[in-house]
Order: sequence, then structure tokens, then C-alpha cells
Amino acid sequence: MSFYFQECAQTDVEKVIQKYVSTLSSPIDSFLEEHILNYAFYTINYNSKVAGYFAVHSNQYLTQFYLELRYYKESQEIFKNVLRDHSVQSIMVPTCDELFLSLALDHDYKIEKQAYFFQDNKVEIPTEKLYKEGEFRAAVPNDASKITEVCQDFIDKVEQRIENREIFTFIKGNILLGIGIVERSKLLDGYASIGMFTNEQYRKQGIGRTIIHHLKEWCYDNKLNPICGCWYYNVPSKQTLESAGMVSKTRLLNIKVPECYENLK
Repeated sequence: MSFYFQECAQTDVEKVIQKYVSTLSSPIDSFLEEHILNYAFYTINYNSKVAGYFAVHSNQYLTQFYLELRYYKESQEIFKNVLRDHSVQSIMVPTCDELFLSLALDHDYKIEKQAYFFQDNKVEIPTEKLYKEGEFRAAVPNDASKITEVCQDFIDKVEQRIENREIFTFIKGNILLGIGIVERSKLLDGYASIGMFTNEQYRKQGIGRTIIHHLKEWCYDNKLNPICGCWYYNVPSKQTLESAGMVSKTRLLNIKVPECYENLK
């Protein structure tokens, strides 16, 4: 078979992206979504038909590779050509993407663990483990300066996120105990990524767990499935999420491609 690649707009492959999403064994969070949606898209073409697509950033980072089932026999050769033609340096692949992961593992490249992706186990959190005080509510414009003061560079575009109703505050009196974040998925219908930040002066009191609890309730009230992620080596964040009933069966891997491409030719 003779395949060729062609750069395209994301809108040109929307239907193919939805086919890709349907093949995932578990959802991906907003961190990977942002990487995927801000990258250059290319169709994989055979004759005049679109056989699949991939996404690359700055001819360096490969974040998606999808191929129709009928072309799997050619997938290894096509994948090698993608790596070679775009001088790919890193492959960002979630373990819930079986084809992409398998193709990356066919090569003996260095694997770095990037992140955990979490889902809700839907087990009720005992009320005694929740922070008893504090008010959880959607952030308002007047909260922006306080959020920036407490959270520093943890979150960007604070005013815009408040306007989009993506930030929630957890307040006790005049004290901002922490914030919650909700980002509706741009790829997965009915999903939202959630996250939290706890004021450093009030940590280890169950505040982070309580914020996640409230965010999950908000998601379900709005007919959304809560998912989240954290950096693989952020143990405190992982422990907080797990204590709030979030569990992970998916990892995000950063697979380093060596500078020499002789083995790809």
C-alpha cells in the first residue's frame, strides 16, 4: 500500500477524532487534551481516502496516532515514517490508547512516566473525613486577586476562568482555604477534568479532599463525569485524589526518541 500524509485543520478530522476517542479504554484529562488540540494535525491518506490521522507539535512531539482497523497491517511502517518525517523527539502516549502504545513500545526507546489519569470509584466518602467548616461556591470577579495571591502561578487566566465558571472557592470567613477547578472536555462528551489547590497554611486537614468531593457533586449535578490527573511524582496530590475516591488505571508516558533516526529508515 502507498500512504501519504497531509497537514490539515482540526475541523477536517473531527469525525475521525471521535472515532479515535471511542477506541480509548478510559478517558484522558484536560492536560493531554490541551497538548492534542494545540498541535498540528495530519491526515494519513490511502488513495483518496482518509485512513487515519496524527498530531505533532513543532515537528517534535507526537501526541496522537490513529488508524482505521483495516489498515493495522501497515501501522508499524506508517508509524516509523511519521517519526522519521517529523524528526519526532518525544511521544506522549496514554496507556488507554492500545494501538498508539503498542507502536511506541515496538521501539526500544527510553520511557518516562509523566502522569496519572483518574476516574471516580463512586464510593461514598465518610462525612467524618470531610472538612467540617468552609463554604464552597463558584468564584466571582472579586475573588480574582485573592485567588492569585494564594495560588500564585498554579493557575493562569484567573479572570477568564472565573467568567467561564471554571473556578470554585472554598472559604472560611475571610480565609481562602483553597480552590477547585472544572474544565469541560473538548474531546469527550459528558466529561470534565477537575482539580484543586489548597492554601499552603491549611494543608493536611482534609481540605483538598473536601474540594474534590464538592467538585464531583457539582459534576454529577450537571450531568458530567469527573476525571482528573496529576504529575506522576506528585505523591501528595495523588494521595489527596485517592482519598477523595479517585482511582487510576491509566498512565501518561513520555517516550523519548533518540536523535539518531537510522533505525527508522
